[in-house]
Amino acid sequence: MTDTSTRAGFVALIGEPNAGKSTLLNRMVGAKVSIVTHKVQTTRARIRGVCMEGAAQIVFVDTPGLFRPRRRLDRAMVAAAWGGAADADIIVLLVEAHRGLTDGAQAIIDNLRDKIPQTTRVALAINKIDKVKAETLLALTEKLNTAFPFAKTFMISAERGYGVDDLREWLAAELPQGPWFYPEDQIADLPMRMIAAEMTREKLTLRLHEELPYQLTVETEKWEDRPDGSTRIDQVVYVARDGHKGIVLGAKGETIKAIGQQARAEIATFLDRPVHLFLTVKVRPNWMEETERYSEMGLDFKDGD
Repeated sequence: MTDTSTRAGFVALIGEPNAGKSTLLNRMVGAKVSIVTHKVQTTRARIRGVCMEGAAQIVFVDTPGLFRPRRRLDRAMVAAAWGGAADADIIVLLVEAHRGLTDGAQAIIDNLRDKIPQTTRVALAINKIDKVKAETLLALTEKLNTAFPFAKTFMISAERGYGVDDLREWLAAELPQGPWFYPEDQIADLPMRMIAAEMTREKLTLRLHEELPYQLTVETEKWEDRPDGSTRIDQVVYVARDGHKGIVLGAKGETIKAIGQQARAEIATFLDRPVHLFLTVKVRPNWMEETERYSEMGLDFKDGD
């Protein structure tokens, strides 16, 4: 294909935590590349999913949810979110239909005026439309479009897939003409080691969200593709305190065993090959203050200052 017949560009998905950005990304890309949990603020790395739509390549920047930052990690995540949005060709703001124009959504809209170039097109995606009545949707659409001049509004359910095709087709048509950034069969620009670590962290978060919402991280230490077609993966779960280690391990190691089985199954499905997953839990008191942890997550340590 020549450059004039192809389109490619970056689309930033922004919104409050739990607005459905990761679910939408996974639905668009057709594979699970972004961590999805019911715990807010679980997307740390600036994961990009690559979606092909006709002759267009849409590269999604799944930014961390925008919220009021308190800790260094929070501040770095919010800075990354706005940085990703400012660099994008198109921005899609996700708002939950049943929550409406919250204070958080209003704050994001206010920031769109200050932090985003005026030439950047911003679309509105009202998500979870199956949770409200039609008249509520229409009123919310009018209210949001009065608050900001959105280029287009979409009614979607990222979880069920309603309206997602229309959004994807519109994005593809709006992207600038040019060559593709990635090979056609590539779905994410994160290395497999990090995707595998994210999948394990998702299982940990789902299982332990009451006790340890954010106090852990996962790193893939070793990755060995074996001659028999299987892959051995060694990962370390880092926690901040000794007490946390016991929570992750569980009685007689049952918790970490169950999490390992779930993560192994999902990684094996993703890689389409047998996987041998080995998890170790280590205490690292200051991991949330280590610069290398931030660069691994695609964040800038200085943005937390």
